[in-house]
Amino acid sequence: MNFFKSLVFLQCPKCRQGKMFSNPPYSFKSISSLHQNCPNCRVSFQLEPSFFYGSMYVSYAIGVAIGVAVFVILFLLGYGKKPLTIFGAICLAIVTLSPYVYQLSKVIWASFFISFDPKRGAKNHP
Repeated sequence: MNFFKSLVFLQCPKCRQGKMFSNPPYSFKSISSLHQNCPNCRVSFQLEPSFFYGSMYVSYAIGVAIGVAVFVILFLLGYGKKPLTIFGAICLAIVTLSPYVYQLSKVIWASFFISFDPKRGAKNHP
């Protein structure tokens, strides 16, 4: 599986097959249901205490990208001179996408520190 597809599907950065979270982002049972280890390759996701605090910076960058994308789309559709409409649409997009962005930012942050190993892609690697 390629890198971007594994990010979109919130999969392990090491094997790109196992899920990092036990629940999907919009289940609302437990949005932060991060596995301790990958169910496929058993790599630990907790590299150190408070490891995922850095994912807040990734989440912020994704939020800015969403805001810019919504603005550009609205501008191209002719709503560029309606600031209240633009503000409302950006807020709606960010609030709607926040559960997914929360999990995605953790996957991206872990990908900075856990490198891909194609040998770990085999199912139930020891």
